[in-house]
Amino acid sequence: MAVGKRKAWIDQKACVACGCCARVCPKGAIHILRGVYAQVNEDQCVGCGLCAKACPASVIEIREAQG
Repeated sequence: MAVGKRKAWIDQKACVACGCCARVCPKGAIHILRGVYAQVNEDQCVGCGLCAKACPASVIEIREAQG
């Protein structure tokens, strides 16, 4: 069986849209929407975890991708 791919997950209700995650993402997979919260493009995310380490609010987790 194949191992599931890991992707970043952001608790958008707790996100403060500071942009730290978007700045460190090597794939450009995170964007700040409407200045309110960050969103991950799962097609671009490689699950490296740099965004989770950079997040000052600790609202990003690396999880197994669904599907």
